[in-house]
Amino acid sequence: MPAKLRTIPRQTRPELEYDHVRSPDLGYESPDEAGTVRCLAHGFPTPLARWHYHDEYELHLITSTSGKVFVGDWIGQFQPGHLVLTGPRLPHNWLSMDMPDGGVALRDLAIQFQHEPMARAAAAIPELGEVLPMLERARHGIEFFGMGERAQQSWQRIKEARGLRRFAVFCELMAELAACTDYRLLSNVQMQSIDDDTSLDQIDAVVSRITDNLGQAFSAADIAAELGMSESRFSRFFRRATGNTFTDFVNRVRINRACQLLMESDRLITHICFEVGFNNVANFNRRFLEIKGLTPSEFRKQADNRFGGAA
Repeated sequence: MPAKLRTIPRQTRPELEYDHVRSPDLGYESPDEAGTVRCLAHGFPTPLARWHYHDEYELHLITSTSGKVFVGDWIGQFQPGHLVLTGPRLPHNWLSMDMPDGGVALRDLAIQFQHEPMARAAAAIPELGEVLPMLERARHGIEFFGMGERAQQSWQRIKEARGLRRFAVFCELMAELAACTDYRLLSNVQMQSIDDDTSLDQIDAVVSRITDNLGQAFSAADIAAELGMSESRFSRFFRRATGNTFTDFVNRVRINRACQLLMESDRLITHICFEVGFNNVANFNRRFLEIKGLTPSEFRKQADNRFGGAA
């Protein structure tokens, strides 16, 4: 039997949430009322739960039900106590799979705040600089473990406070999260800190070359020679800078790009495989499963659920 053609284009893009559409009727606080830090609470189902992104950071706590969470190209499970910090314009959605008839009145507690006020304040108040490394990590999405109860208590205190008292309680929570070591990043590729400006320029050039030319073959030996290093020295340098071996880093960047294409296009998986630089489908499937925990076809199927479809 021939495959059934799609009659409706597949939705692929997250919805951008503009500030002017945030109605108090849906639980949003107005900027005039709340200031820099805004609280949001809602149940499920709700029009607020959809595949979307916005300009603010969002600390998001689940208080009831369990299901699937989508953050960028990451797909995982959630249950009560699940706590995630998403960075600006990082798409996300939580879909409950065990919802009782009639839904739940309260499922999500969120705190939203902008980057610029925090960055400007940290430039003048050194103590606030403690949170900046965490905010940088948040562009990948951060899941914190064992912090759900503490975050819920803080959310309630922040919600009840106004003005300087609200900001003080918020800073207290941010300090605890910044000091938390039990977390994971929800994106596969991350950059570690490098002390030397020359080294930083070198690693930035290598990473840009990889990400801009995924279809090309890359050799650690060739790049090491270009940088005037032995291959073993380059390998140590690269691993210290990225947290990955050179080969693993290239594979992870390629798989992340494949995830983007699987989510945002209807291209055949075999075409995506070669476009991102793998030379055979078997190796592509093996690496994809190793990194993402599911096959490319399973990833595409589950990714479609981020718009609210059935599992």
